[in-house]
Amino acid sequence: MTVLDIRALNRATLARQLLLDRADLPAYDAVAHLGGLQAQEPQEPFVGLWSRLRGFDPATLSDLLLRRAVVRTHLMRRTVHLLTAADAVAWRPRHEAMLRQRVLAGYRSELAGVDLDALAAVGRAVLADGEPRTMTGLARALPDAWRRLEPRALGEALVAALIPMAQLPPRGLWRTAGGARYRPLAEWAGLDPDQPATDGSAAQDGGIDLVGQTLVRRYLAAYGPAASADLRAWCGLAGLPAAVTAIRDELVVFRDQRGRQLLDLPDAPRPDPDTPAPVRFLPAFDNAILGYGDRSRIIDDAHRGLSVAGARVVLVDGRVAATWTVDAGTVTIAPLRDLSRADRAAVAEEGERVAAFLSDGDSHRVRLTAG
Repeated sequence: MTVLDIRALNRATLARQLLLDRADLPAYDAVAHLGGLQAQEPQEPFVGLWSRLRGFDPATLSDLLLRRAVVRTHLMRRTVHLLTAADAVAWRPRHEAMLRQRVLAGYRSELAGVDLDALAAVGRAVLADGEPRTMTGLARALPDAWRRLEPRALGEALVAALIPMAQLPPRGLWRTAGGARYRPLAEWAGLDPDQPATDGSAAQDGGIDLVGQTLVRRYLAAYGPAASADLRAWCGLAGLPAAVTAIRDELVVFRDQRGRQLLDLPDAPRPDPDTPAPVRFLPAFDNAILGYGDRSRIIDDAHRGLSVAGARVVLVDGRVAATWTVDAGTVTIAPLRDLSRADRAAVAEEGERVAAFLSDGDSHRVRLTAG
C-alpha cells in the first residue's frame, strides 16, 4: 500500500482546496466544490474565495446570497457555514441528530426535561407568519408556557438544531453589518426538503444512507486523501462507517506515515510533492485546516490552537507560517517561524494584494513583524 508523506498530503490538500493554483471557477461552483465554507465570521468567506479564485469579485457572492442560491446555516459541527442552497437543504436532515446532541451538550441544564419535538412544533408555529426573527426574538415569541426557560437556550436550540434555518441578508453581504435573523431554510431557499437534489443526495433507498455516501464522496473530492476520522472532524457526524463501506469499491486506499488508512477518489488530483506552493492568506476558521482531525499536513501541532481560536493564517510553502490581521487598511503579518528573505518578500507581496482587495485598492500597506 502506497505511503503518502506529509508533503504529499499537503500538496493534495492544496490542490483540492484550490490553494495550489487559483481556479477559474464561478463563486457558486467553488462553494459547491468545497462543500461549503466556514462562515461564523460573516466576512471571512470573501477572503477564502479571493485566495482560491482568479479574479474573484465579492459582489458575486453577495448576489448569490441575495438570490438565495447560497445560504448561511448551522450545519457541519453545529457551526455556521456558507453552502449552496441545494446542498444545505439536502444535507440538513443527515445532520439532525448531531445538531440536537450538540445543542443539548451546550445547554444541558437549561433544557433538562424539555420535550424538544414539542419545542420545535411551537417554534414552527411562530415562524409560520413569515417574519424573520433573531434567536432571542423567536424565543420570546413562544407561548407563555415556554417563557420560564432561558431565552438564549431556547433560541439556539430552535435555530441551530431543531428547525433547519437560514441566516438572512444583510448578514454575510460584502462589507455589510447586520445581526443574525432567521427564516426556515427550505422556505427561504424555495426548495422542497422532501425532494431529492439533482445528484440524488437527498434520497433514502431501503435504509441505504445515500446522503452519507454523497457526503463521503464530496468530502474526499475537496479534502482527500483522508481518514475516516478526518471526515468525522469535518462534518461532526459519527455515523458514516456504513456509507464508507458502501462505496469502498469506488475508492483507492493509501497510508500515511503514522500507518493510518487514507481513502480517496481514484481520479482526484495528487500532485508531485515537489510542486511549488504559492503564499496564500486564509481567513479565520478556514476548513482547509479545520476539515481534518489530523491537521499536521498543513499546520504544526505547536500552532494547532490557532485554527480554533479564530486566527487568520498565512501559508508559506503550503504550511501555516504566520498570522495576519487588518487595522485601518494595514495588513500586519506576524511570522510563527524564521522566514527566508525570499519568503518574506513573497508574503509581503501577497499581503499587499490582500490589503488592496479589502480596501478596493485604496491601501497596499503591509507591516511584516520580525520573525
